Amino acid sequence: ADAVCRTRGWTLSQARFYTGIPDPTDNPFWHHFWSAKLSVMGRQGVVVFSRSLRYRNQTVRLPDRSEVTFAVGEEKGVDIRMALDVIRMAHRGEYDVAVILSQDQDFSEVAEEIRVIAQERSRWIKVASAYPLSPTTRNRRSINRTDWLPINRVMYDGCLDRRDYRPPR
Repeated sequence: ADAVCRTRGWTLSQARFYTGIPDPTDNPFWHHFWSAKLSVMGRQGVVVFSRSLRYRNQTVRLPDRSEVTFAVGEEKGVDIRMALDVIRMAHRGEYDVAVILSQDQDFSEVAEEIRVIAQERSRWIKVASAYPLSPTTRNRRSINRTDWLPINRVMYDGCLDRRDYRPPR
């Protein structure tokens, strides 16, 4: 987040991270990984929001025409929480620029709401969205109604957290 802000001359005042994590009974390995990672992020000052993944059965047909059903974890409510926080913080005057690291077009509604808040409060508020962009990127769009901030491969690689959060063996 800081690297993205610095490209525009903005000062990062707060970073927030939103994710779904597996329940420890469903997937102990990934639950431990994400719990450890989020704990470190929290100690570094990142505001962390996590919610347990919700599972639904998905059935696929195999080439031999047999079917296999398995549970698929999905984030539910994580994007809603992020949207509510962006809007609430704009109402409270807690930022001038919100940078959303996502390509989810649902956030275009948030950007529109922030414009309304800015007009009502006679304030300048910007919503920008950062997204990975390279010659091999399939989705070359960011969130509509936001300023697009492409992240190239060099910046992306420089921001990777290479620590090992796997549980000890």
